[in-house]
Amino acid sequence: MRIGIDARELGGHATGVGRFLGGLLREWSNSSSAGRHEFVLYAPQPLGITLDARRFRTREIAGTPGTWWEQMQLPDAVARDEPDVFFAPAYTAPLRLKAPVVAAIYDLSYIAHPEWFRLREGMRRRWLTHRTAAKARAVITLSEFSRREIIDHLAVPEQRVHVIVPGIDRPAVKPAAYGEARVLYAGSIFNRRHVPDLIRAITALRRTRPDLSLDIVGDDRTFPHENLEAAIADLGLDGHVRWHRYVTDDQLLELYRRARAFGFLSEYEGLGMTPLEALAAGVPPVVYDTAVARESYGAAALYVPVGDVAGVTRALERVLFDEQTRAAILAAAPATLARYDWPRAARETLAIIEKAATG
Repeated sequence: MRIGIDARELGGHATGVGRFLGGLLREWSNSSSAGRHEFVLYAPQPLGITLDARRFRTREIAGTPGTWWEQMQLPDAVARDEPDVFFAPAYTAPLRLKAPVVAAIYDLSYIAHPEWFRLREGMRRRWLTHRTAAKARAVITLSEFSRREIIDHLAVPEQRVHVIVPGIDRPAVKPAAYGEARVLYAGSIFNRRHVPDLIRAITALRRTRPDLSLDIVGDDRTFPHENLEAAIADLGLDGHVRWHRYVTDDQLLELYRRARAFGFLSEYEGLGMTPLEALAAGVPPVVYDTAVARESYGAAALYVPVGDVAGVTRALERVLFDEQTRAAILAAAPATLARYDWPRAARETLAIIEKAATG
């Protein structure tokens, strides 16, 4: 069977979708069941992952990896290869494809909260996602929360929407011996993740814990725009809040190693992955209390009502300095992390793709 894949998210600095696709491809490259298939990866630039070129052929299609590339340039290249099925791992798929499509849709933030998106961007995302969901033989998502939203908002039949919980890379990280108290946030910066709330909580906590500092890792994608640099400066936190727009994997591992707590104050996610990475590195997370957070982290997090900055301050103090609280969260981590397994995710995803190819 020939499986075409939109692999543009593997070019450049791979983040959420790219990490998800990369995890699947690495497992498929080592899987005997996937060995009977041929994969064709389409991207506008070289991929940031090394695979067996005999089984994983790459087609570079010049262009900018946006909607025009996806809808106008990609379909002709795919048609020439005549795949049996096409996997679209980044919300939308080329609508002109004749091959059966499996699409991954991780959340519906642009439908549930259109105020977080510019008018044209939100309209484009909503239209293309609706059309992709209607076209796809199967839709993959990351949580029961997102599955229900896809069924309700996109009117996709329940039997076509499948939850595939991704794997979590478990870094060999030994936390640093206790010294400076450091909090870490990692992930693209969206309004829904309330990074300013985290900064305000750090400010309040530093009144009694002056050694406390915060590392923020992620590019700013906020709309309406939030000026984090100004917020940091206005609160007198220069040197105490360090904003890293992008870090390498090794640099991120070092930040996890040095952190005592992880802050992820998101009010809406399909599945927040970085708190799970923090748990795998032995760092207890503080998160906003939402249905998907409870589904994702179970007992391995400290929950705070959305918008309760004073509550975030108290929760951070507990996970930083209360050894009993830290121990309880980290004791619950193995059971939570056991759900996030790359071999299982790859097997289940491939089974859905195979079934879609055969109708």
